[in-house]
Parts: sequence; C-alpha cells; structure tokens
Amino acid sequence: MDKLFFDLRATHNPHRWFLPVDPSICVGPPGSAFMFGGVGLASAVAAMERTCERPLIWATAQYLNYARPGSVVDIDVWTPVEGKHTTQARVISHVDDREIITVNAALGRRESPYSAQWTNLPDVAPPEDCDVAEHWRGSGEGLHTRLEVRIAQGRYGKDRQGNPAADGRTVLWARPRGDYVIDATMLAIMADLVPSGIGNALGKNAGGNSLDNTLRIRNVTPTEWVLCDIRILGVHGGFAHGTMFLYSRDGELMATASQSVIVRVREQAEDR
Repeated sequence: MDKLFFDLRATHNPHRWFLPVDPSICVGPPGSAFMFGGVGLASAVAAMERTCERPLIWATAQYLNYARPGSVVDIDVWTPVEGKHTTQARVISHVDDREIITVNAALGRRESPYSAQWTNLPDVAPPEDCDVAEHWRGSGEGLHTRLEVRIAQGRYGKDRQGNPAADGRTVLWARPRGDYVIDATMLAIMADLVPSGIGNALGKNAGGNSLDNTLRIRNVTPTEWVLCDIRILGVHGGFAHGTMFLYSRDGELMATASQSVIVRVREQAEDR
C-alpha cells in the first residue's frame, strides 16, 4: 500500500479511522491555522477506499468547520449500498461532536473496452521551464511547503495585483515533495488549489475558503507532475465558482474538480 501524504490511522473498527492534525497538513496564518480542506477530502477518500476495497469514482465534500492543529479527526465510513460493481458510501469527519466535513461518494470499477477523453493538456511549457510559485504568505511551514507548484499560465504571487486575467484561467504544475505516489488522495489535495486562481482572475491579492469540493476520477496514471488547469467561471455576491482539469504530464485526463468559494480579498477585513 502506497504511503499517504497524511497520517491516517486504522482502529479495531474497519469503518472508523482517525487523523491527527499536525501543522504539516494545515494552512492559514500563525495562531489561526487549520487543516487544509483538500486533506479533509483526501483522508475521507483514503478511508473509503480502504474500507470498501474499491477505487474512487467520485466524491463530494461539504466543508462545515475547521480542524485545528493538535486535534484528532475521527473519520466514520458508512456504506448504505454495496452492489456488484459499485459501492455508495458516506463519510462524516468530526472532532469530538463537532462535524468538520461530510463526504458522499461512489467507489468501484467495471470492465469496459471504451476509453477516451475530449479535453486536452493545455499547450504550456514543461514544469522545469516554469517559475516556482511562491505562496503569498511566504510561510516556512505548513502544507504549502510540502507541495512544489510551478506557474505555467497566469499570475500567482504579488504580481497578480492590477493584472486581472481576461479568461479567468490559471495553469499550474504541481507535485508533492517527498516519496509520494500520485493517486486519488493526492489529486483530492491538489484539487483544493482552485481558490488560488481567484487572485489571478480578479487581479488582486485574493483567494478564499472552500465551501465544497467535488472530485471525479477518470483514469489515474503514473506521473511525477500533475497539470492543474484552473478556470474561475464567475464571481458574484462574495462567492466564486471554479473548476479544474487534472492531467498527467503526458496528457492523460486523470480527474476533474469543481468548487464554490467564499472570496477573500486580502486588503479587506475577513469576516466569515
């Protein structure tokens, strides 16, 4: 079994797992750090795949609350329907009695002779020819230090200010630092980079807090780098909606993702 990016642990109950929350899976300013939403989804996916012994087809997470460093997230897996090829599953992740994330999903695989895709890898420079994306906060710890991100299209740092992207599109190469395989759980983490495209789209030092994330798996193939094609579709009423296409380096569409996000412009006070 491949090494996970986070410390998911089993219990005597095959339907219950737990995840200690340490700073390496957290984001946010000092004193207000919280578990990265993508890790919450990824840990639920890992728990479901191990409980059901089937691969993920799709999963959608609703983010309800924050898990802070030092806490322990209990992950309860429910499988209300188990068919010949597909399991319908649900996860409730909670800290004590406080629900953090709810995830609904389907898992399974069917033999089929058909395999095709109708969207293609963007024509961008390879990762080694792209600039490294430095996180705007410049933090020396936390989850963002464990991902290497390179900018293939758009703006990521301070140069976003005053330079809105006409097409709302940001294209990033991403990979984990360390010996981690790209699988559904790693794609779930990368999928939560959708809010990073908001600042590029608006031309401001902006991002946001995810309300949800839906990950749909097509075909996960071996790759060192993942190309994240982020498209912010629109912003209105304080919320943004965006999508992401996740490709292997050789152009295989591995997954898609979509999110709704509370827009945060850093020059403004941040009220939830």
